[in-house]
Amino acid sequence: MYAPTPRTTASRLRDRVGYQRATAHAILDEAHHCALGFTVDGEPRVLPTLHVRVGDTLYLHGSTGSRPLLAARGPAGLPVCVCVTLLDGLVYARSHLHHSANYRSVVAHGVARLVTDSDERRVAMDALVDKVGHGRSTDSRPPSRKELAETAVLALPLTEVSVKVRAGGVADDPADLDLPHWAGVIPLRLVPGPPEPAPGVVAPLPDYLRPAHSPWLATPTLHGEHVRLEPLEPGHARELTTALADPQVWRYATSPQPTSPEQMAGHVAGLLRARWLGERLTWVQRDTRTGEVAGLTAFVRPDEATRSVEIGATLLGQGWWRTGINTEAKLLLLGHAFDTLGAVRVSWQTDIRNERSQRAIARLGAVREGVLRANKRRADGTWRDSVLYSMTAEQWPEAQLNLRKRLLPPAPVGRG
Repeated sequence: MYAPTPRTTASRLRDRVGYQRATAHAILDEAHHCALGFTVDGEPRVLPTLHVRVGDTLYLHGSTGSRPLLAARGPAGLPVCVCVTLLDGLVYARSHLHHSANYRSVVAHGVARLVTDSDERRVAMDALVDKVGHGRSTDSRPPSRKELAETAVLALPLTEVSVKVRAGGVADDPADLDLPHWAGVIPLRLVPGPPEPAPGVVAPLPDYLRPAHSPWLATPTLHGEHVRLEPLEPGHARELTTALADPQVWRYATSPQPTSPEQMAGHVAGLLRARWLGERLTWVQRDTRTGEVAGLTAFVRPDEATRSVEIGATLLGQGWWRTGINTEAKLLLLGHAFDTLGAVRVSWQTDIRNERSQRAIARLGAVREGVLRANKRRADGTWRDSVLYSMTAEQWPEAQLNLRKRLLPPAPVGRG
């Protein structure tokens, strides 16, 4: 616990104020920015900045030429007040003055000092970088001598700290409870969106930037004799442009054919956004014999609660049709679904006009269930009817055996 001081003792709403060290640390660690207050020449200043906690010290990032850093150079340091707030919800009451917010906040007072020890600066700066992604400090270029000279760090001992929290629902007056106005809480939370690679980036997305999901939302590499299924990454765009250049590959697709690496990069970015949202998990099909990218395949709407998943449309370059790659890719996906994830049902949908795809799905051992009318829009804007197929866990052992037999090389013909 932190000991209350005159500056951290609440003058109102005292029930919301606390001094729990663990709670303060948790709020500081979750928040990514803070407000730094100080005075310069008798004038108040408040600046937004980045922070990180290392033990019982709060480190604040700044420029060597900024006012607080210049003021902190003296032996007395810089008196500061730091505030961090996490907004958790908006509270709608029946009366104006009872509208409020749910929040968690930390206020820290003290004297900040300029960090001059090179080892301490390195620890603080590494911690600032690692805060945005665990391991990022070793997965990016360290600062040069010039950059270090231009960057400064303030250190604030966490000794005079208070926590203020508002949680719960509406606190209307009893006399207002019968008023005909909506009241309640709108929860708010900060969540990361899909990563957007900078132009020219071909490196795969680091694990520390991937959302922590269940195995149902993971895309592990799946190895076969003819094909290797790799998680789709931005760097695959150029190879996919070449592999999927034939318009026949896109004939029944629900999205238009990308005809340039730039367009394919946009298509890949859309698929990666869908993966981030857990809507579509896409793999690249790579020919193990030549090492070339052959196409794309995917899981659609994986649902751990119902233990079901749909195998999405496969796009395979014409040079790999009837080579066994598509068959083995489906064998790998079905094995991942049934054997690894414990699925009870795998389904497929295909355009009712695509008879070739219907025959291929049926050969896998799937059962035709019916037709979903006008359930998907084609790339040309028309609505398609989709034929629905499925396979259950009970069917999988026999289907797996048949698929493995289909992948065996033909028996040699003897002389008679």
